[in-house]
Amino acid sequence: MTQEKQTTIHNPFTLSGPGLHTGGFYHATVCPASANTGIVIRRTDLGTPVEIQAIATAVVDTNHGTTVASGKTTVSTIEHMMSAFHGMGIDNAVVDIDGPEIPILDGSSVLWVDGIRQSGIVELDCARSYLEIKENVEWRDDASGIIMTATPADGFSVECNIRFESSLIGNQSVSFSDFATYPVEIAPCRTFVFLHEVKMLLAANLIKGGDLDNALVFVDKPLDESEKESLARLFNKDKSTIQVHEGVLNTVVPYFPNEPARHKMLDFIGDIRLVGKPLKGHFRLECPGHRANVALANLILSKITKK
Repeated sequence: MTQEKQTTIHNPFTLSGPGLHTGGFYHATVCPASANTGIVIRRTDLGTPVEIQAIATAVVDTNHGTTVASGKTTVSTIEHMMSAFHGMGIDNAVVDIDGPEIPILDGSSVLWVDGIRQSGIVELDCARSYLEIKENVEWRDDASGIIMTATPADGFSVECNIRFESSLIGNQSVSFSDFATYPVEIAPCRTFVFLHEVKMLLAANLIKGGDLDNALVFVDKPLDESEKESLARLFNKDKSTIQVHEGVLNTVVPYFPNEPARHKMLDFIGDIRLVGKPLKGHFRLECPGHRANVALANLILSKITKK
């Protein structure tokens, strides 16, 4: 059997846009890297560049996204970019970012996938190694109904189930087992939020870079005229364009009936890659989120370290 080789990208590429929470406009340049580099995020706006290894032990915050740090230097909202690296089989890359947050772009990972495809993927003269799940691993939070399990398997596969009280989402499921399907079935699926959560996040001085075009915004009660006017002001839209279609603000049309579950899958594929290597194992997720994803990654790493 031919040994798989590690990969990197062929040519650098840059994606630019606002950070979801900070609102600043940032440029992320993905650069080729040598074998065994892994994924490194490098802040370039601080005088002396600061490198942060994209690994679960470097995660310092999972509130509304995944944030990694080296010392006091942080980079947040890395999950969609990491998902694209994992989904496209990129083992090594250095990402130069001129600020504290990766651009949110359209709220999915599809533009990262496009950048990788246009850059090209290069095999390196070094064997790829996998992190293999050798025994059953479980992380759970009974109060939240979260159960995350990993079991031995020959490849990488995931079952994801989500539950929301709102009938607009309800119970949704999605399965993933073939990376060839990632660009079409997972990468385009955008983040989602309820309208009342948007208001809470804005009040907390978050989502400064949010836009009605980079998320599915679910509306679980009719909008009156004052609410439409408020949304129009917040997002610099004409009030006449603020409409609701089948429970979703009409600025974004869902790609799949279960797009929220698929986006949770997208996030997990990015967060679990923070173990530092591609994986072999079967994962079953009940009500996942960034906190649970990273906790599972850290639990897997801790079990390997103890051996």
